[in-house]
Amino acid sequence: MVFEIRTAGPEDAVGIARVWAAALPQLVKTARGIEAELRNSTRRIALVAVDGPEVVGYGNVFLPDPGERSPRVRISVQVPPALRRRGIGGALADAIIAEAVKAGAASLLVVVEDSDESKAFATRRGFTIGRRMSHSRADLSAVPSPVAPPEGLRVVDFDQVDPEQVWQAVVAVAKGDPSGLSFAPPYDEWLATDWGHPDLRRDLSVAVLDGDLVASFVITTADPERRVIWSNLTGTIPAHRGRGLAKVVKSAALARARDAGFAHAYTGNDAGNAPMLAVNTWLGYQVSSAAYTAEKTL
Repeated sequence: MVFEIRTAGPEDAVGIARVWAAALPQLVKTARGIEAELRNSTRRIALVAVDGPEVVGYGNVFLPDPGERSPRVRISVQVPPALRRRGIGGALADAIIAEAVKAGAASLLVVVEDSDESKAFATRRGFTIGRRMSHSRADLSAVPSPVAPPEGLRVVDFDQVDPEQVWQAVVAVAKGDPSGLSFAPPYDEWLATDWGHPDLRRDLSVAVLDGDLVASFVITTADPERRVIWSNLTGTIPAHRGRGLAKVVKSAALARARDAGFAHAYTGNDAGNAPMLAVNTWLGYQVSSAAYTAEKTL
C-alpha cells in the first residue's frame, strides 16, 4: 500500500466517518458532524492518511489554550483494523506527535484499545498505559421507566434550557473527570462547535434544573442511520451530587431515544467511576469493549 499523510479537509468527512466506524463503531461520528468539525473548529489539527482517493487513517491534535503552561494535549490516531500493520498508524502517530510538539505540548494524552497490539504500539512510542476505560451498550427496548426528580427540581430537554447554563455545568463537571478526557472550551467556541454540532440531539439531551441552574445533565449525540445514540457526557455539579440525579437524567434520555425510534445506546466510563457504572448497570448497559488512557511526557 502506498499512502500519504496530509491535512484533512471537509471533503474527507465521509472517508473519516468510515475510519471511525471501523475502528470505534460504538461512537457517533457521522460524516455530517465530522464535516462541521473540520469547517468550524479552530482548536484541532486534523490529518488523514490517504491511498489515492481513499481515507485509510485519521489523526488529530486538540490544541492547548494560548499561553497555557505545560499543557497536556490530547491526541487521537485511528486506523481500521483491516488496514493495520501496514505502517499507516505509525506514520500518522509520528505526524500527529510532531504537530503536538509544534503546538507547545508538554505531555500527550491518548486513548488506546484494550489489546496487546494497541498497548504495545503506544508503549513503543514512549507512552505509559494509565486508566482503564469501559464502553458499554444497552438495548433501548429494555430500558427502565424514567426516574422522577427530587421535589423542587424539574426535568427538561436542551431545547428548554439556556445553553450558557449547560456550558457552566459542563465546565464544573469536566474539571473533575479523572480520565482527563473531558474538555470545556470557552463559551463562544463551545456554542459554535458543541451546542451547534450536527450530531447533538437536543431533544434527547436532558437536564435537571434547580430554578434556572443546571444541576445535572446528559449530552446525547445520535446517528439516525444506524439507530444508535452515544451519551457524550453525563454529570452532576458538585453541589447537587449524592441525590441520584445522574439516574434521573440518563433514564429520561434513554426513554426519549427509545420513543424516537433508536435501537441501541452506547456510553464510555472511567473504570474507577463506581457511581456512574452502577447507574449504567441499572439502566441495562453491558460492557462491550474497553480501552486505556496513555500518557507521554515530552
